Amino acid sequence: MTTYTSIANVIKERRSVRTFTDKAVDKELLIALLNDATWAPNHKHREPWNCKLYIGDGRKKLVDAVLNSFTEEERAKRGKILSDRFLSTPAQIVVYMNEDPRQIQRDEDYAATCAFMQNFQLLAWERGLGCVWKSGGLNYNPLFIEGIGLTRGQRIVGILHIGYFEKAPEGKARTPITEKMEIIED
Repeated sequence: MTTYTSIANVIKERRSVRTFTDKAVDKELLIALLNDATWAPNHKHREPWNCKLYIGDGRKKLVDAVLNSFTEEERAKRGKILSDRFLSTPAQIVVYMNEDPRQIQRDEDYAATCAFMQNFQLLAWERGLGCVWKSGGLNYNPLFIEGIGLTRGQRIVGILHIGYFEKAPEGKARTPITEKMEIIED
């Protein structure tokens, strides 16, 4: 049985890892971790998350989508660096959701998908895998979105870069919650 202490430790110890060894990550392990991550809270059990897992030679398709979303100038400036970074990362997972036209449901689905992603990161950490959650410009680039086979109405929530690592980055202090909290007792 998991204890509160061990859960707290995993939460506090997890780091964003950006440099990975070249050791491949087993596809079945990733699928098992993703299955466990589905226990994220989600309103009315909509389970809004969807994934595209890029491993092995499949990573080249992701790189192609990245490069094809750039202008010629961007490709010349950043193409090689990004291509090398994506290909040296053992696995990437694009996590996306179908956007509900209703704002409340869309917000609930986004929050649930974020919880799913955090669950995955914690589970991966527990198994010795590092991750970094990317939520930058690619997630909003229509050419990239189309390049990976998504359609209008599908939103990328994040791209997880995953792999084994040699040394975890140092943690940074957190602001005590009491500095960001109002307590109303009476």
